[in-house]
Amino acid sequence: MTTLVLEHAALLVTMDDADRRIVDGALRICDGVITHVGAGNEVPRQADRLIDARGMLVMPGLVNTHHHFYQTLTRNVPAAQDATLFNWLKTLYPIWAELTPEAIAVSTAVACAELLLSGCTTASDHTYIWPNGATLDDQIAAARAIGIRFHAARGSMSLGESQGGLPPDRVVEAEDAILRDSRRVIEQYHDAARHALTRIVLAPCSPFSVTPDLMRESLALARAYGVHSHTHLAETRDEHGYCQATFGQTPVELAETLGWVGTDVWHAHLVHPSADEVRRLGQSRTGVAHCPSSNMRLASGIAPLGAMRHAGMRVGLGVDGSASNDSSHLLAEARQALLLARVGGDPAALTAHQALWLATRGGAAVLGRDDIGALAPGMSADLVGFRLDTLPLAGAAVHDPLASLVFCQPPTADLVLVAGRPRVVDGQLLDVDVGRLVERHNALARALVRREPLRRGSYAPIG
Repeated sequence: MTTLVLEHAALLVTMDDADRRIVDGALRICDGVITHVGAGNEVPRQADRLIDARGMLVMPGLVNTHHHFYQTLTRNVPAAQDATLFNWLKTLYPIWAELTPEAIAVSTAVACAELLLSGCTTASDHTYIWPNGATLDDQIAAARAIGIRFHAARGSMSLGESQGGLPPDRVVEAEDAILRDSRRVIEQYHDAARHALTRIVLAPCSPFSVTPDLMRESLALARAYGVHSHTHLAETRDEHGYCQATFGQTPVELAETLGWVGTDVWHAHLVHPSADEVRRLGQSRTGVAHCPSSNMRLASGIAPLGAMRHAGMRVGLGVDGSASNDSSHLLAEARQALLLARVGGDPAALTAHQALWLATRGGAAVLGRDDIGALAPGMSADLVGFRLDTLPLAGAAVHDPLASLVFCQPPTADLVLVAGRPRVVDGQLLDVDVGRLVERHNALARALVRREPLRRGSYAPIG
């Protein structure tokens, strides 16, 4: 049995059902699970390790509901800087076709490291392109080494250009192979237990890159194993036009026809649903990953966040791909969500607290978890501490420390625990040689974009 006590937090924000905020807060952890939460004199101090959180705001670790880790390799590519989604994809598909297993692993490590430093402790990633022998195993190994809680989505594309899809034929897979590998990774890696560190998601990419048959069969396979399902939906007007021309339906109508609604399903984006579609999705408690930065970057539009929340949809935040956001900072995404929600003219459309609720409790609900997103006895010991005595928060944290995290420059986390295991201490990642990781990542990114051979490195930057 391993125990840890965190004490003397300047403010402990629980995000529990009572939404408690505790001055001079403390909590006790046993084998990765919280056993006590309260003021310092209410929590037993006997432990194998004590962490002094003096001067910090401590809150639940953030939850990222949509990402494309491999895209860290193609950030800021000049040819894709000023493109809408379809042109952006057509520019990048040929580059991604050269990915290798090492490129998948190293980009996963970079994205997970960034997420941890932003205060994110749980992430779902959606990789849907698997060339040159790359597999989901490469991602899972890298995420485990970094130490993040991981919902690994086995994405897929099966509908190439010759069949009327958007991606080139060379980057799609045969549907029987997709389903066979989907079954394999579920059986090998999915952990349905409470406090699980690794779960599998099935995630056909989009209506313009997979067939309706694969959507149906993937959903059926997921439900047979009790895993969740995820896809992109209603992201752009181009997608809306494609679905109308190809299926005679809107993207949401197509998803409903295929059964892609319910408490075990969540969609990324949903920028262009109708008001009635939002109402129906709310009735079925379908989830959504709201990705404001990516939607703005690609000029996709503004998702109806307020309407989706009001309708009863499960709503969380996602940083989306690091080539359409060019960042993996989830706290920055919470800030962006707040600002974008107010563009319509309502200065209270989304409050700082609500934005952070989406980033914690909301994200947990989207991923179907009741063991993360709050600090309370029986919950997983995933937490983040932000120092309040920093230059960006000067003159802000003294008034409203929690809101300062959203209204001010998004800070880097000073302390991060995942399952009670320290992953960031004093603002530094543990067990990661960041310099060597960045060096190798840059070498891979350079070679990938220049279409040079991706020669394998001779070291492991994690461990």
